[in-house]
Amino acid sequence: MRKIVYSGSLALALTLTLAGGVQAGDHAKVTVPTLTGFASLPAATFVPGSEPSGALVTGNTNGHAVPFADQPVQGFSGIVNNGDGTFDVLSDNGYGNQANSGDFLLRVQRLAPSFADRQVDVLGGVNLTDPNGLVPWKLTRADRVLTGADFDVESIVKDTAGGYWIGDEFGPYLLHFDRAGRLLSAPVPLDGVTAPETAIRTGTTANLGSSKGFEGLAESPDGRYLYALLEGSVTGDTAGDLRLNEFDTRTGKYTGKRYVYRLGAPNLAIGDAIAIDRNRFLIIERDGGQGATAVIKRLYIADTRDRNRDGLLDKTLLVDLMNIANPRKVGGFGATFTFPFQTIEDVVILNEKTVAVLNDNNFPFSSGRTAGVADNNEWITIELPSSLHPDKRIFPAHGR
Repeated sequence: MRKIVYSGSLALALTLTLAGGVQAGDHAKVTVPTLTGFASLPAATFVPGSEPSGALVTGNTNGHAVPFADQPVQGFSGIVNNGDGTFDVLSDNGYGNQANSGDFLLRVQRLAPSFADRQVDVLGGVNLTDPNGLVPWKLTRADRVLTGADFDVESIVKDTAGGYWIGDEFGPYLLHFDRAGRLLSAPVPLDGVTAPETAIRTGTTANLGSSKGFEGLAESPDGRYLYALLEGSVTGDTAGDLRLNEFDTRTGKYTGKRYVYRLGAPNLAIGDAIAIDRNRFLIIERDGGQGATAVIKRLYIADTRDRNRDGLLDKTLLVDLMNIANPRKVGGFGATFTFPFQTIEDVVILNEKTVAVLNDNNFPFSSGRTAGVADNNEWITIELPSSLHPDKRIFPAHGR
């Protein structure tokens, strides 16, 4: 078990080389996507002095006894770059389903990767709460601290005031929080789309799979629009077609503009979606395999301009996460690095030619790196052979 010390100083984070362990200019120009940084947060990392968790967990826990004495720092399902060497990372709904996650507190963790020593430092975080009673139905806890039985939070962006827009899968809903994690407005549903978790509560008919709501949430470079990407196909849509919905943060309403992202096969899923510029998104697409059964773990560029006029986002493969060049044996791995995790749910653009990718370790269940051993939260950086030409406003230092 790793001991966490919350630091009041970001001096360490400020000196990080966020492009990874290999300094720019220290090597020849890469011709294929290449691993440049590796860091890892141990699976058994907990928020000290928090609350017990996991009392309803059953199944193979890969040697970790439940319940846990504290809240695990796990399950990363969305990431925001703070621009100071730290990142706000969203822990998802807990232990895989609504029924067993009522004692998992929804939380935004503040992390800082240190690629020099291959570690990730936990600097603090905030729990998500609804102190003003904006959620109109009964919550799990009377103190209105939100849990994994209330929402399945899977995607996150920052607003211009330092708060968060978060995408949920149980509604699907958009949730708006201030920087202290307090809900600012009632959950915003997506008209015409209902997941089973909400259908049961409202007595309506579900037309979306369980926990197949907003797995991806991108923000336009000017901060006005959100683009919320469903993980599953809506009943009546072509299997494997996912709706990308535009939301206006000024009006607090969906604009009615919608795009379609088509998976490579209906049994695949997306893990994250972020903006590159006003037309292009970076999207994780994956299968459900892990370890030896992991095959499709990919980063695509998706373009709204639909140049072939087929009604779909244009897709271009950017990185095969199962085949990353590693000539310098970064992280102690071989010449080819793989990211063989069941769920890979975080991508962030660090500079024009570098992206970072994180896994969701589904603690304590997933064991993609080593069979029978609970996965750590791994954090990798990848240098690309050519620039993404991103809109500079997506980087925190440039502001809006």
